[in-house]
Amino acid sequence: MGMSVTISAADDSDAEQILKLQYLCFQREAEVYGDYAIAPLTQTLDALRGELDSGYVLVARLGTEVVGSVRAVVEADGTARISRLCVHPRMQRHGLGRRLLSGIEASIAAEQAATRYHLVTGDRSDGNLRLYRQCGYTPVGTEKDRKVTLVAMAKEARAQGGPATEQYATSA
Repeated sequence: MGMSVTISAADDSDAEQILKLQYLCFQREAEVYGDYAIAPLTQTLDALRGELDSGYVLVARLGTEVVGSVRAVVEADGTARISRLCVHPRMQRHGLGRRLLSGIEASIAAEQAATRYHLVTGDRSDGNLRLYRQCGYTPVGTEKDRKVTLVAMAKEARAQGGPATEQYATSA
């Protein structure tokens, strides 16, 4: 039996669910790198609420539960920095991460706010690297963050039409 997952803009009422999901999802990354002080695990609720007010934040909902999220902020030079893409472990491998990434790009493109998309992921995060490459991102450098080597990836923004909110069916 399929269940409907809806992707839409987040608001302040989603903040606690987003933060709990983020903590759950980034535990595996922390384990891979042996560093439980990575930024997604140390972020406060107040800091997250600030991001809700200052950038683009999308959530994927299964009923009333937030099962995915992604954020972006567009800098003055036109670079959209995409971050914190996460999907609940039970919902992974159903294309939800790809849809969230596409949705955040479409939200930014609808306002013609960016000329380039940029994101980072750990050098040992094979699934993330594969997803981003499949979505058109190419490595542009590396950064060191504590114990983690981050791969910076980018792609040029291009005009995308249509709303950022979508609905699709997936099985749970």
